[in-house]
Amino acid sequence: MEYAYDISIVVPLFNEEESLPELMAWVDRVLTGRKYEVVFVDDGSTDGSWAQVVALKAAYPTQVKGISFARNHGKSAALHTGFQTVSGRVVVTMDADLQDSPDEIPGLERRILDDDLDLVSGWKKKRYDPLSKTIPTKLYNRATRIVSGIYLHDFNCGLKAYRLEVVRAVEVNGEMHRYIPVLAKQAGFSRIGEQVVEHRARKYGTTKFGLERFVNGFLDLLTIAFIGRFATKPMHLFGVLGTMMFAAGVLIFGYVGGMKLWAIWGDIASPRIASMSEFHIALVSMVMGLQLFLAGFVAELVIRNSPGRNQYKVKAEL
Repeated sequence: MEYAYDISIVVPLFNEEESLPELMAWVDRVLTGRKYEVVFVDDGSTDGSWAQVVALKAAYPTQVKGISFARNHGKSAALHTGFQTVSGRVVVTMDADLQDSPDEIPGLERRILDDDLDLVSGWKKKRYDPLSKTIPTKLYNRATRIVSGIYLHDFNCGLKAYRLEVVRAVEVNGEMHRYIPVLAKQAGFSRIGEQVVEHRARKYGTTKFGLERFVNGFLDLLTIAFIGRFATKPMHLFGVLGTMMFAAGVLIFGYVGGMKLWAIWGDIASPRIASMSEFHIALVSMVMGLQLFLAGFVAELVIRNSPGRNQYKVKAEL
């Protein structure tokens, strides 16, 4: 593959006009003499961020590229758009708020090239965040390690490095930017490393994320775990659950019917079947089991007719 640059840097931003000139000057100082590009993706800022990007383009015409969204779409959309734009051998993502240090870029690049890694995730081992943010972050990272099988300390760190092939293979949507390592592993890029990076206190502005991101992050984790395991075989989940529930309903109904027949045979007083709670539990179980089975069947039909079926990552070809 031909690479237009040694390093591409994707910087998603939202209302960060104060930090952009300082960030670009710092990046240029670190990468002096290198062939690099910086793609600023303005996620619908309402301040003067885009005007700053335009000014930076004039000051660094060969290094700076800018993309501006008409409205705010979220960090995942900004990263995905930036990934489709870059063409450097190594792609680095970093936040625009100066909490990520550009001095880390050469080290991340070396890990990719010298250690033959697909992805290197930053680990902000020493953080300058309040406990209300660090404690939920630790719980979230622990849950993600358990579900994904990827041992990283800081999945949500914005400072990461990738091979170009990785960012072209993953599709980041919704709020899945937290799980790019998981998406990369599911796409076949399993050589994932970690590097301790500096976490700097925010210099300008305020954070754009609240506590709701941890709730959304947990829901996204469940989504990505399901997609990673059952995206191409949904019947393996819905079919099994549906069959188990339907079978449980049949067994319960068989028990209720057997008891009723035993009472009739023995001339024993017993309530009507329709008035027994076990009958309704059996009925609900069978109906839900049938619905789950049909849901899996429909999902299989959708997948088998999707345009992306039977597309696999080829590692080598002779």
